[in-house]
Amino acid sequence: MAYQNLLITEEDGILLVTLNREKALNALNGQTMKELKTFFGEDAAKREDIKGVILTGAGEKAFVAGADIKEFLALDAGSGQKMSKQGQDIFFLIEGFHRPVVAAVNGFALGGGCELAMACHMRIASENARFGQPEVNIGIIPGYGGTQRLIQYIGKTKATELMMTGDMIGAKDALTLGLVNYVVPVGETVSKAKDLLAKIAEKGPIAIQNIIASVNAYFQHDQDGFQKEVEVFGEITATGDFIEGATAFIEKRKPNFSGK
Repeated sequence: MAYQNLLITEEDGILLVTLNREKALNALNGQTMKELKTFFGEDAAKREDIKGVILTGAGEKAFVAGADIKEFLALDAGSGQKMSKQGQDIFFLIEGFHRPVVAAVNGFALGGGCELAMACHMRIASENARFGQPEVNIGIIPGYGGTQRLIQYIGKTKATELMMTGDMIGAKDALTLGLVNYVVPVGETVSKAKDLLAKIAEKGPIAIQNIIASVNAYFQHDQDGFQKEVEVFGEITATGDFIEGATAFIEKRKPNFSGK
């Protein structure tokens, strides 16, 4: 599809996806959510040749400052549930994507923006980044998975406090709490994300894909994470990548993975 709100570039096998609504602080509206669904569910989902994806927001003020609240005013109970379910499903596509997805967070990551960042596999924050789920300030709760993922990352006690008070936390606190992987100077989030993905790309792609699947299984109520690990471990031992990796280790050389 022709993207209106996403700018997509590729360099060395890494896709950089920029949410491009800078004047609106990159707020998530219906069109942006539709484009994220198409990108992760169709266009990029078919590509086995990429090393990973970086998600970022246009400008230095915001990664995503929230959802487009104007669109919420027309909701009722039924349409509200539908919007929440659709948002969760789109973010599940990101969480389950077959290659690493890194959020390069510049400025505000609030509400739906914090939820979007948490759906990514890793997060790199600029020193000016601010995270929060301030939905209670307008009398609503997070609806795109925030009540669940924030607990997973920082624990029930602190997550409950942040969601009930609507308070924001800075990059350093986010790092201490385990919400982000790294904090870097303003303007360096994308370059740090590229370095991280380049390092991961040197590893076995089948192994990386199944680490994503196994880690996600830990948090799925209908899956046994330990059993998932057993299954994919066995499957991987039958791949050419494992044979190549093990042989290279024994021969003390760098492996040449083929993804098969």
